[in-house]
Amino acid sequence: MRAALLQIDVNPGESAGARRERVADLVRAEHAAELVVLPELWPVGAFASEQFETHAEPLAGPTAAAMGAAARDAGVWLHAGSFVERCADGALRNTSLLFGPDGSLQGTYQKIHRFGFDRGEAALMAAGQEVVTVPLPGTGLTAGLATCYDLRFPEQFRLLVDAGADLLVVPAGWPARRRSHWSLLARARAVESQAYVLACNTAGTHSGVEQAGHSVVVDPWGEVVAEAGAGEQVLRVELDPTLAARTREEFPVLRDRVLGVPVPQPA
Repeated sequence: MRAALLQIDVNPGESAGARRERVADLVRAEHAAELVVLPELWPVGAFASEQFETHAEPLAGPTAAAMGAAARDAGVWLHAGSFVERCADGALRNTSLLFGPDGSLQGTYQKIHRFGFDRGEAALMAAGQEVVTVPLPGTGLTAGLATCYDLRFPEQFRLLVDAGADLLVVPAGWPARRRSHWSLLARARAVESQAYVLACNTAGTHSGVEQAGHSVVVDPWGEVVAEAGAGEQVLRVELDPTLAARTREEFPVLRDRVLGVPVPQPA
């Protein structure tokens, strides 16, 4: 399966509307791929919390319309990264969108783990409540959806594997100062899940925070298939849809999980 990760530079000098049009054109250019992946909060910037309210939009807003059309025109599965969703209850959420090759919305995921330690995203956005997997007909794979800070919480990825995921898609707005964690955690999640990890990050600097870039694809053995540099880039890879199943059969570590061990109480 051919996949393309679009590592977008979230330049503060570019309007959200202009970036939306530019990204749609980049998606259309990847018509040779079967799956295209975008980063987290690329319409506004993951650290631009002061702009979340201004740029919030409903699920059926301009970002979804533009990305659905781009997926249809390219004939690809499109994980359109995430955007600031204004939900029906009035809350803001960090919501990912997954479109099918016909442009229809096939799945959404609201980020469970919000970053900021009671500031920024953690203070302004409500947490998602559901673990989400989406089969990708025609690819032989089932995608498990997570976003950025989720990468630090292995429990979520275990649940995705239990729900049938063999391809873990992680859009992010990960900062350069913690780039080593980004690379380490992407490989760790691949090894422990025996699944592909497609981790698509942003590039550039927004809200004074330099982004790490270095989007990465890791195979089910934990080997890096491809890695981007620091700037805006398209990372194209070939994935073997049978590799996760073969890895789990050849090295059946997931079978040996021990669950329900009692937690000792403090004396």
